Amino acid sequence: MKIYLDNNQFYYEIEKLAAQFFPNTKFEEIHNVPDEMEAPYIYVGQEYDHEETLDHTVRVAVCIDDFYRSGFRDVDPDQGDAVLFAANLLYDLLVDFTGVEMPWGVLTGVRPIKLYRKLKQELDEEQLRSYFRGMYRVSSEKLALAAETERIESSILRNTEDRSFSLYIAIPFCPTRCSYCSFVTAPTKKTQELIEPYTELLCREIEQTAVIAKKYGLKLESIYMGGGTPTTLSAEQLSKVLGTARFCFDISGLRELTVEAGRPDTITDEKLAALKDAGVDRISINPQTLNDEVLETIGRHHSASDVIDAYRMARKHGFDHINMDLIAGLPGETFGSFRNSLDRIVAMKPESVTVHTLCMKRASDMTQAGRQLDKEEAQTAAEMVTYSNKLLHAAGYRPYYLYRQSRMVGNLENTGWAKPGKEGYYNVFIMEEEQTILSCGAGAVTKLCCPNGSVVRIFNYKYPYEYIDGFDKLIDRKKGIEDFYDQLG
Repeated sequence: MKIYLDNNQFYYEIEKLAAQFFPNTKFEEIHNVPDEMEAPYIYVGQEYDHEETLDHTVRVAVCIDDFYRSGFRDVDPDQGDAVLFAANLLYDLLVDFTGVEMPWGVLTGVRPIKLYRKLKQELDEEQLRSYFRGMYRVSSEKLALAAETERIESSILRNTEDRSFSLYIAIPFCPTRCSYCSFVTAPTKKTQELIEPYTELLCREIEQTAVIAKKYGLKLESIYMGGGTPTTLSAEQLSKVLGTARFCFDISGLRELTVEAGRPDTITDEKLAALKDAGVDRISINPQTLNDEVLETIGRHHSASDVIDAYRMARKHGFDHINMDLIAGLPGETFGSFRNSLDRIVAMKPESVTVHTLCMKRASDMTQAGRQLDKEEAQTAAEMVTYSNKLLHAAGYRPYYLYRQSRMVGNLENTGWAKPGKEGYYNVFIMEEEQTILSCGAGAVTKLCCPNGSVVRIFNYKYPYEYIDGFDKLIDRKKGIEDFYDQLG
């Protein structure tokens, strides 16, 4: 489908919005608008009556098959920017064409809660609700979810100190690659010989990062070891990496140490004992589903009973904060089987539950194999998410962080739910970008947060072999952290 842009540079926003309605469509950006436009198309234009003023008109048209509608709006700079008005017009036209309303309206960004918080500082509660419903077309259900999530997030962010930071440690190895996964992961069968040298260098990077943190008086607030699947490491390797972090950093202000023990087929008594001895106080055991047929379909080599066994094992070792993840919209999952999975998980009483929506990332095996987004599956996923919100609320969980991704089934969201006092701090810090994240390991990204709200990123090499081969250059990149704090003063 062609997107004609007349006197504007709105392609990114318009394409993202159009892709929500036509997720399997390729779009073409055209700026030299011909007299006769070729259908199917979307047209967005700006017209200035007086170039010396900011007042102007936005026009939008949609032509698909026998459907043609257009609209215009005079832009008042005090009420919003031109691209938002264009998005509103396009959204209404596409709803008219498809008969489908998007739960998050015209919002296509990753961090709707961050936007909600920003506007909350400028508008009173009634104005804020009116703005989100009217200008952004957000549904009442998602608006209520955003308001509650922001309230809990803010209570966490208010308690952070100046110059505080979190440490992310990346373990990019997994037993197998799940079909929906687009993360940097290396299957252990193919990369077993890399794990030991990777671990050795990772400890060196942690040591170097700690030197920098100490030099600038940074205060460590949370540690998160993610992946991949960190528990693909041996008990000895886990002890070494976590022990290095605890020895090198000042952990007197540490509020949380999380390890993703996500795959139950990697969890053993020996590894859980090592995690406990290293001071880990929060772990994730992530079934994604308790439907054995779906587990097999997505490439997970474990069963639902393995999840339950791993959970009981973790409790036996004294872990009193366990997070569990589910994914709404997995291939082969029905509403009934998803409901069964969630009911069983809630009955197990983990301290926190994260409900993701399937994201059809282009790099995933699922998408590479030709699977596309489906309207009926989107409706089922929406029912799953709605059921999750109701059940988790009723069971005493509260939403404490939320984010969205492109190409999510049903254009929904990922939400972290927790019992009061059991929120995952790192999840809030990384998502809201109000605290620096110093990151170590392959695929890791350091995020340096400026007082003005901007973020400076420093990227590590993506893959384990790159990380090992280019380690000296990677360490040299760490000087960017020092440059940042030298300029910050």
